[in-house]
Amino acid sequence: MTDWDSDKTHEWGDKPVAPEEGGKVRAGRKGPNMPPESGRDWKLIEKLVMSLQSEQRRSRRWGIFFKLLTFGYLIAILFMLNFPLGDTIDSATGKHTALVEVDGPIAADELASADNIVGALRSAFKEENAVAVVLRINSPGGSPVQSGYIYDEIHRLREEYPDKKVYGVISDIGASGAYYIASAADEIYANRASLVGSIGVVAGGFGFTGVMEKVGVERRLYTAGENKAFLDPFSPEQGEEVAFWQGVLENTHKQFIEAVKAGRGDRLADDERLFSGLVWSGEQAVELGLIDGLGSSSWVARQIVGQEKLVDYSRHKSPLQDIVDQLGMAFGEGFASQMLESRLELR
Repeated sequence: MTDWDSDKTHEWGDKPVAPEEGGKVRAGRKGPNMPPESGRDWKLIEKLVMSLQSEQRRSRRWGIFFKLLTFGYLIAILFMLNFPLGDTIDSATGKHTALVEVDGPIAADELASADNIVGALRSAFKEENAVAVVLRINSPGGSPVQSGYIYDEIHRLREEYPDKKVYGVISDIGASGAYYIASAADEIYANRASLVGSIGVVAGGFGFTGVMEKVGVERRLYTAGENKAFLDPFSPEQGEEVAFWQGVLENTHKQFIEAVKAGRGDRLADDERLFSGLVWSGEQAVELGLIDGLGSSSWVARQIVGQEKLVDYSRHKSPLQDIVDQLGMAFGEGFASQMLESRLELR
């Protein structure tokens, strides 16, 4: 006997609606036979669908919020790039002493580049309310080319504005290319413990030939021009190349010495050690004639210039550039260049 022939009552499918009181059956009142749990399940499904729709709406709102936030960040970055806060000069009302900073290594890609310092110097000299210019120096030196540009521009500006004096003030260190720049000033001051001088030229690199032999690496270098691979760090050192390079260093050193003598004149002591590359304390530098006295930038403004108010004309980094530098993104590039390049510097 099959289920179709069975008299067993089925618990699923449609079945007649129970008669009302009085034994009568309402016409058209047939409906699905729903277990009691079915109504509860439909309510749960409905709640689930509604919650999913609510979650989608919430996600869309958050997505719009974060997109607007990202857009706002991009606008802020573009604003800082086009209008960097570091390039603004404090509004100068009345007579004052102009201040220009030479801070850090002197190089084309550094803050203490010729472009930045020369631009600040021109603004300071051009300002009628600037009585004098204080060049505050805290640098170990750097590129002789960048230092020479700044040195020449100071002399040019002094000739164009003969009534406006330039005072070099060395804080922690004013050595090598930094002293090259300072020697163009009318007078130089420093702290008794400042490091001053280091009038010399240095160029260094590394030789990797011994390491290459140990690890079994062969150097293959192809050039057109017999000196194109001049002082290649991966090739054996050649005596004639070293002699030639030493001549370049001596010539650059001579230019440095002549610039210092032109700037300091008879104030320099007759001491053969002056141009040997040695560095001196501020007290020693006074005795050797490398500087004119001991004092800070505020002291010079107050006691020498007579205008205590200092207005900074220096070019500073924008906040965005400062953040990028703090992340150390240029570390690898700087290390590689130091390892592989032979760089000429005033030290």
